Amino acid sequence: MEYLSRTADPILHLLLDAFGAVLIEGPKWCGKTTTAEQMAKSVIKLQDPDMQEDYLVTAQSKPSLLLNGETPRLIDEWQDIPVLWDSVRTMVDKRSKPGQFILTGSNTVPQDKIKHSGTGRIATLRMLPMSLWESKESSGQVSISELFNNADYDFDGATSKLSIEDLIFAACRGGWPASLNGNTPAAQLLVARNYINSVCAKDISRIDGKNRDEKLSRQILKSYARNISTLAKKTSILEDITASKDINCSIPTLDDYITALERLFVIQDIEAWCPAIRSKTTIRSAPKRGFCDPSIAVAALGLTPDALKMQLKTFGFIFEQMCIRDLRAYTIDLDSQISYYRDRYGLEADVVLHLPDGRYALIECKLGSMEIEKGAEHLLKIKELIREKNKAEKQMPIREPDLLIILTGGTMAYTRNDGVKVIPLAALKP
Repeated sequence: MEYLSRTADPILHLLLDAFGAVLIEGPKWCGKTTTAEQMAKSVIKLQDPDMQEDYLVTAQSKPSLLLNGETPRLIDEWQDIPVLWDSVRTMVDKRSKPGQFILTGSNTVPQDKIKHSGTGRIATLRMLPMSLWESKESSGQVSISELFNNADYDFDGATSKLSIEDLIFAACRGGWPASLNGNTPAAQLLVARNYINSVCAKDISRIDGKNRDEKLSRQILKSYARNISTLAKKTSILEDITASKDINCSIPTLDDYITALERLFVIQDIEAWCPAIRSKTTIRSAPKRGFCDPSIAVAALGLTPDALKMQLKTFGFIFEQMCIRDLRAYTIDLDSQISYYRDRYGLEADVVLHLPDGRYALIECKLGSMEIEKGAEHLLKIKELIREKNKAEKQMPIREPDLLIILTGGTMAYTRNDGVKVIPLAALKP
């Protein structure tokens, strides 16, 4: 089976050259193990049912024995035996060489389960399901890196090969590597549904040994999906969950389930960007609801590609999640951060893409061409507000945005006369 290159590949290689061990974390089924296996020289899979009991017994007596093997040694799903974290850290110190271990994990481990943070010894690499570029569906004619780094970059006329119908199917299927192996479209769509089944029936309880209700888990994901890309409050989500009167849930219980889903990397909310360009009381600061992949929202709502073709407004929210997933993948080497801006006057930027050196892009996600003008107005207004603020208060000026971008479901990229860059999502690459 052909290995499809991931944007994480060169980062993993670089981290192995610099650190004794690298932890690859992210949602299950996103390709962490397969990516790690491309560089590993030996492998131990802790969830192998034939060996699991032996591994546990060995870990109780002498965990360092599980580290023996050619390096880099891959320890898959290390969180099943948390003591291995400290063993890896100790062995890294003992050997004093980079590239000794690769650890993969599908959920975060509480700090009380490990003694040392691993700082300076174990680097972390966060993976997501595949972007359109990684699944070979984006034409890759526009580079996000070039947009930031090359002021003379000419991308006008670049095109996407995906229609709206194609984008809808890609969002429903998701970026799960296994979904690309299906022989039929129907088979490809099953992976996201089975992902939700596994999370709700097993993983949400297995993560910490705390029994959680499968039905409630599904209802929480369904409510989150109904509120995807919005600033819905937890109280609103709770009301939605309990509206049928069939399920009882409290805010503390909801918090517990959401925390578990975050630790599984399923729920990935977007934090607000709150620059001091207007009174803080006018800027929305609640998290924007989101998932690691748009297919989770589709599967949780029981939608199909045919249904979404008739519900393009709903797909607009799902499209935004696909944009966020892909932007994260394309800037993985830049250590980027994602946020959003929205105020009570209706001014917004769906995405604020921050680079660690202070540069940032204001981005609107607009499925169709009819929305581009409004999106551009928003971005230009935010830029003007920053300029006005800097003129009025010259101390501690706010950096102006380096890029104004509208990501679309359209077919052609171009730069507007006002400088706003209109780019099809399916033309983008790192």
